[in-house]
Amino acid sequence: MEKVRIDKWLWSVRIFKSRTIATDACKTGKVRINGIAVKPSYLLSENEEVVVKKDGFNFQFRALKLLEKRVGAPIAVTCYENITPAEELNKYQSWFLNAKSTAEKREKGAGRPTKKDRREIDEFKT
Repeated sequence: MEKVRIDKWLWSVRIFKSRTIATDACKTGKVRINGIAVKPSYLLSENEEVVVKKDGFNFQFRALKLLEKRVGAPIAVTCYENITPAEELNKYQSWFLNAKSTAEKREKGAGRPTKKDRREIDEFKT
């Protein structure tokens, strides 16, 4: 196997939870290779650097092995090298820990968010 679709690879190495989410990330310009936003059909080669914007953070990976099928997490970790700068990882880890400890709040009496509100909130967060 020489090349594989970028959306399949992102899903198979467990960077995204589903292939649909990986495809949507590519379509919205959140996946870049060599500084250029790529389409979901882009054919990824080994040793290419992939930048993924996820949850407002820029993660950088180097593709070591190409996969088309989803594999277990211990195997998936061996298929890429995480080359994200240390400052970005520290920022992500501090956000991750703080997000778990403090809950988001809405104004009292505002009620539950509608499905549209939730989608807008999710879009704002990413």
